[in-house]
Amino acid sequence: MNAAAQALDAGSGRPPLGARDASFRLQPLRAFRAVRRLIANKEDTAQVFEIMRALSGRAIPRGYARLLKTPQGGAIAYRREEFADRLSDAAWLARFEPGTVGAAYRDFIAPRGLTAEGLADESRKVADADMDAAHPLLWYARRLRDVHDVWHVLTGYGTDALGEVCVVAFSYAQTRSLGFALIALAGTREFRRLKDGQPYGRAVREAWRAGRKAAWLPEVDYPALFAMPLDEARRVLSIVQPTTYDAIPANLRQHFHRAA
Repeated sequence: MNAAAQALDAGSGRPPLGARDASFRLQPLRAFRAVRRLIANKEDTAQVFEIMRALSGRAIPRGYARLLKTPQGGAIAYRREEFADRLSDAAWLARFEPGTVGAAYRDFIAPRGLTAEGLADESRKVADADMDAAHPLLWYARRLRDVHDVWHVLTGYGTDALGEVCVVAFSYAQTRSLGFALIALAGTREFRRLKDGQPYGRAVREAWRAGRKAAWLPEVDYPALFAMPLDEARRVLSIVQPTTYDAIPANLRQHFHRAA
């Protein structure tokens, strides 16, 4: 189905589901079911998008409206570039010098087998999300999706279970989307059940506070940012590096389900 066809709902002339007011209604039961599936398997990334679909509420339209209010954000929205296309361009990623954000992102995704297109494919598994539809709100939702691994790089959190929980706590502070909040709370609860004396909750709260203190990342010009040294980018964006997370042994961050 092409973009024009996706933009219409069965020929009715209505915008795609992801853009209708009805789609902003909270669906807590749907979200809690998806959380249970995600806790059982943190690699089931599709459940993250299921939760976000159920609990995004007005976060997407409010975020897009905020983007339009700043000169840089307005210019980015006007161009409406699909950042996933850049992130999927190996030649573009290869041009960044060591020490830059682009090189750090390249080095982050390669050993983990991560790709922007793979993340996009997971988001398409949510049947009623219309993620590829030609609509400004859905373009903004795709933008937030596509920068997830970039935020990992900028914040210093890994892709272990605790790192993911911390990144979504950071993301909640940035976006105010309740889906991120639910994932962060559920993940923190699961880690605390281990009762092994590690400060998991403190690490997650630290990530949330870092998200509040940082510059508003949805309006960042990411292609330009990729050329900057990583340390300089963090300084400019007021992103503080995690201390509590780093102090927890790496093997204990891996998963909240461990043998007694």
